[in-house]
Amino acid sequence: MCGIFGWVLAAAKHQNRETLIGLTDLMSHRGPDASGYWLHRTSDDRYQIGFGHRRLSIIDIAGGAQPMATEDGSFRLVFNGEIYNYLELRKELIALGHHFRTDSDTEVLIEAYRAWQLDAVRRLRGMFAFALWDDAEQRLVLARDAFGKKPLFLAEAQGAVLFGSEIEPLVQFPGFSRALDSDALGHYLLNRYVPGPSTFFQSVKKLQPGHFAVWQSGMLKSTRYFTPPFATTVPDVEAFDDAIRLFEGAFDEAVRIRMRSDAPFGAYLSGGIDSSAVVATMVKHSTEPVRTFSVGFRETGYSELDHARVIAGQFGTIHNELNVEPGAFMDHWSTAVLRRGAPVSEASDIPIFMLSEMASRSVKMVLTGEGADELMGGYPKYRAERWIGLYQWLIPQLLHERLIHPLIRSLPYGMRRAKIVALAAGERDLANRMRAWFGGLSVGESEAMLGRLLSATPPDLFPYSSQIGSSLRRTLFFDQTSWLPDNLLERGDRMMMAGSIEGRMPFMDTVLAGVVARFPDDFLTGGKGGKRVLRAAMDKVLPSEIIRRRKIGFRVPIGEWFRGPYREFLRDMLVSETSCVAQMVSGGRLRQLVTEHLGTRQNHERLLWSFVNLEIFLRAFRVAS
Repeated sequence: MCGIFGWVLAAAKHQNRETLIGLTDLMSHRGPDASGYWLHRTSDDRYQIGFGHRRLSIIDIAGGAQPMATEDGSFRLVFNGEIYNYLELRKELIALGHHFRTDSDTEVLIEAYRAWQLDAVRRLRGMFAFALWDDAEQRLVLARDAFGKKPLFLAEAQGAVLFGSEIEPLVQFPGFSRALDSDALGHYLLNRYVPGPSTFFQSVKKLQPGHFAVWQSGMLKSTRYFTPPFATTVPDVEAFDDAIRLFEGAFDEAVRIRMRSDAPFGAYLSGGIDSSAVVATMVKHSTEPVRTFSVGFRETGYSELDHARVIAGQFGTIHNELNVEPGAFMDHWSTAVLRRGAPVSEASDIPIFMLSEMASRSVKMVLTGEGADELMGGYPKYRAERWIGLYQWLIPQLLHERLIHPLIRSLPYGMRRAKIVALAAGERDLANRMRAWFGGLSVGESEAMLGRLLSATPPDLFPYSSQIGSSLRRTLFFDQTSWLPDNLLERGDRMMMAGSIEGRMPFMDTVLAGVVARFPDDFLTGGKGGKRVLRAAMDKVLPSEIIRRRKIGFRVPIGEWFRGPYREFLRDMLVSETSCVAQMVSGGRLRQLVTEHLGTRQNHERLLWSFVNLEIFLRAFRVAS
């Protein structure tokens, strides 16, 4: 796990080595162990190539330094991530006549490209973002893993390209425009995150998950190489016992190959079924006690530490806990926004950052349970989606809008889950319904807040493109192509790397995803709590209280903190004369949200969280509106 940065610059824009070093080293938190830099010119002398690398050493600590070059100078690579099947690929490549000087997955990636060219990315089972210079073809190859676990940001103008693992080095590049993308602001209000390929900056885009891009002779072209199996697979597993057996085999392997490491590692443990399943499987493959790390709060109803202790005790792990206090949370908040390169979408991001700082004192890598809900059907919305078609057939749209919608809006905050389900049920438009599940503003509310019409069309229609099967599968497909890469997996990368920890996610394994896509809907959402196959597979492994307990989710008491220790901070951010956000949206509506929340008349914690983070982001990056 590392940080990469680089460029292709036309002759008039060439930069010196000091610029490359300075910008790359803005990501020293991603790679505190080593660094490397390389400058080169194309054969026609028209362009300058620059590669910068910060390394967190996990595989082949002695031999895996980057940028890595072949002996003949044909290829040079900077790489962020891990190729979990590198041992299998290495064996295959040796059989084809390839030779290796190191034991690193980085060299395997280079030789895989030498053997199979652009098709090599389809053979990689892992998480990665890389830049490879092919000297013979005079081309730069950029690629991002199938599910988008590793980030790659791009800025392209007049034949030049900047790329990086984080946004900060790009916007710090000499002469870079920090102009705000006003459409992205609208999408942020609608989604609570900015869907790719957009970012808050007009000049910065994301290379989308499952894509590679090739720069050659001043032109950059992007190609999709991976589509999540839920969009391409017709369910064919008929027996539930067969589904359990197939899942157990694929999941066991997904965990096992993610334990390949030459550095100490552990696991993040919440005490929920997802992370508990990961820890239980790790114990099977470990000859030493597994290190586990958990985070919680002193506020009643928000902490899952007791559940984590149950699992740690059962499997004899070396367990570590962190209790988050409001003061320490505040101390990390602005740094979290800076590392994210965007407003922090979920308050839970920051405790993960704090936990990563603690874990990095004893390990360099952790396995986590991220992605289980979006793969196995764990959220209540997946079960609700099965009935929305019936609701919309029974209830005419006009009746919903005129009668039911106003009644829903008037419900108290304590019924927030019922409100979200009812609001989503009334949305005929798929994009708006997907947004409704995450509690953002509606199109009308966003337009009223901004005082202008919005372009509500998503920047990428691919997450809405699946035509296979049921509404459940279309929703899972959306979450795997938008909600995960642009929100939860961003958290997993940026917050863990902010603390210099690599996070590996067995549920985000492409082979496992292909297996689960073969299961019928009822094997996923059937039974209490969803994730029916996962629960059945873990039934004899985990305590029943973990298998059957109600899903809580990782929540931070931010609503309580806004009314308590953060009260004046909230006012300063949103209703003071220095507030940037108050100048961009309706100041009256913003004051109303703050007043209602502080007066306990309504709970607006999600909206207030979004606006406060937007304010911190605008100040930190000095964004030009």
